[in-house]
Amino acid sequence: MTTGPEAGSTAISYEAVEGLDAESWADVPRTFRQLDALPLPWRDVFAPLQRGLVDDLMVVGQFGQSIDARIATATGDSKYINRPEGLAHLHRLRALVDAVVIGVGTALADDPQLTVRRVAGPSPARVVIDPNGRLPATARVLAGDGIRRLIITREQTRRDCPAGVEIVPLPAADAHIAPAAMLAALAERGLRRILVEGGADTVSRFLGAGCLDRLHVVIAPIIIGAGPTSITLPPIASIDRALRAPMRAHVLGEEVLLDCDLSAQRVAIGAAKRST
Repeated sequence: MTTGPEAGSTAISYEAVEGLDAESWADVPRTFRQLDALPLPWRDVFAPLQRGLVDDLMVVGQFGQSIDARIATATGDSKYINRPEGLAHLHRLRALVDAVVIGVGTALADDPQLTVRRVAGPSPARVVIDPNGRLPATARVLAGDGIRRLIITREQTRRDCPAGVEIVPLPAADAHIAPAAMLAALAERGLRRILVEGGADTVSRFLGAGCLDRLHVVIAPIIIGAGPTSITLPPIASIDRALRAPMRAHVLGEEVLLDCDLSAQRVAIGAAKRST
């Protein structure tokens, strides 16, 4: 099930390897980082994340949603929209990137760990965007477990953090820090494969700023009917101004993963690619 320029290729069904996932996945994080060819069935899903097409960064946005594009109920309940297959996909993404990024709103609402637990693989550095110093020192994302922890904040914000937490002060306009500036700062610190995991406002800001190479949308087989939606961008006057992205679909058990290629609108941040 494919659309766009890549139509005709075969979408991968994770169900096809049910019972073999752990064995076939075990070596993927290592081969992925070495830029070696990935084994099936993971090649079609994750090989596009090995190298950036625009520069030496690879930035992936991810969220899970209902069929009607809701990420929570009207009361804010979101655990869990996605089924185990979709959650395992999120943990696979974490195992392949250098850093996972969330906004402070998600950190306060969900108190996530952002570690790799459902599959084999290393946990990435944890990054929280916290312009105004709202994140408490007791947040699980700041727990001292040997994994790098970073807080991106405004230059004028001062705060105390647990030992070992890296503070990344950046200029802000209207209390917002530009996504490109955040990615550049992370790249300077050796973090070049980035997963922007949430929340919806954070993913939307990176998307609207042209700072995503790919967008992974995992659609669960439920209809919520009301509540916050997955993407919010400035309004457009006509359909011909809509953002169009080549897309492939992959079956994850009862869910569907949409892999959207946004490289055509990604702004250059790191060392630019040169044609040969």
